[in-house]
Amino acid sequence: MQNMLTIISNALCRITGRNVLLIDLSEYVNLTSPAAPALATTQRQPPKPPPVSTRASVAQLVSSQADALDTPGTRVVVSRSFADFTPQATFDIKKCDMHRLEDGPPLKAELTRDQGLQYYRTMQTVRRMELKADQLYKQKIIRGFCHLYDGQEACAAGIEAAITPSDHLITAYRAHGYTFTRGVSIKEILAELTGRKGGVAKGKGGSMHMYAPHFYGGNGIVGAQVPLGAGIALACLYQGNNQICVTLYGDGAANQGQLFESFNMAALWKLPCIFICENNKYGMGTSVERASASTDYYKRGDYIPGIRVDGMDVLCVREATKFAADHCRSGKGPIIMELQTYRYHGHSMSDPGVSYRTREEIQEVRSKSDPISLLKERMLTNNMASVEEFKEIDIEIRKQVEDAAQFATSDPEPPLEELCNHIFSNSPPLEVRGTHPWAKLKSIS
Repeated sequence: MQNMLTIISNALCRITGRNVLLIDLSEYVNLTSPAAPALATTQRQPPKPPPVSTRASVAQLVSSQADALDTPGTRVVVSRSFADFTPQATFDIKKCDMHRLEDGPPLKAELTRDQGLQYYRTMQTVRRMELKADQLYKQKIIRGFCHLYDGQEACAAGIEAAITPSDHLITAYRAHGYTFTRGVSIKEILAELTGRKGGVAKGKGGSMHMYAPHFYGGNGIVGAQVPLGAGIALACLYQGNNQICVTLYGDGAANQGQLFESFNMAALWKLPCIFICENNKYGMGTSVERASASTDYYKRGDYIPGIRVDGMDVLCVREATKFAADHCRSGKGPIIMELQTYRYHGHSMSDPGVSYRTREEIQEVRSKSDPISLLKERMLTNNMASVEEFKEIDIEIRKQVEDAAQFATSDPEPPLEELCNHIFSNSPPLEVRGTHPWAKLKSIS
């Protein structure tokens, strides 16, 4: 590392005409002497690098080069090595409430530096993507239904961190976050929202109908995805592939009769299905207390085990999902998880979100329980990353989202002749009637 810094120092000296010394220290330091009054006519020689045989302290390294600062215009830049960060840490996490279980998820979670940065990047990307969708909707570039996911990012990031890419996932209409964690790019998601040809569903699905391998949407009918998820879990059991299906629904759908029919079949056949209720406290504009006689959604399966999890903590969600996945893979049948979370936007873009709750309530959750801030603070407190590193990630994500938005507003809309394509899979071309008997369209698989 020190040899590399010496090479860079010498190169910078030749380029800038100033003495530049790069030292590998544990903190960023920027020491600059008074500016040179005029460009020197004599060739400056780079200072001798510090010895590399021993690891000196910060003070020793700086003092050893103090003479170099006596020369006007000399600049010392101190960089921070990855070796200075804590590579792994263990955190206490909130205990889960349990139903029909003797043992639950662990009370401690291990986090590596790489994992933490990946979770941060995922959640921050979803946050920025949703804020951009909000902006495009208000500009009337995105039309129709649009349900945003900001505030609930820890759910999607934590679940994805605990399952494999070959496992299956199906959710309701608040699907943008899961579409991203299942592998779809920001560009394809925003282009789908704007109805463009480059969208993940060719611009014909919109906000609620996005798909990817092992991801089944995005479903617009309240609760209808739950029996579909049970069917996917039945396929996993039938094929014996050791895969599971994560089936998500909201607290607003939790009173649907089709959920309990699905629970019954899943328990009878011991289907490898994790039923997850994302309880964000409000079903559209109705609080859970006004809509449900019992708000213990993790107990709703009765004969199915359940756990209630802090859905604002990505580590809690990850550990609980690992526990639930192991439960399903071991042949014990389904399990129910309730993730206690919160959405910052209204139910959809047509809902301002402040007629049934106060702005102060939303701000309190943002200040005390924000999932991104919680992870960031943990990593900074335990020296797992630097403030500058998070800023660099934020800048990179903002650029990615802006580039994706540019594509989503400039890509062409799909032509009319492609309207009926992909109705069937692996089917010969067929004619489809249009709005009247004489309008004929063709469908190609």
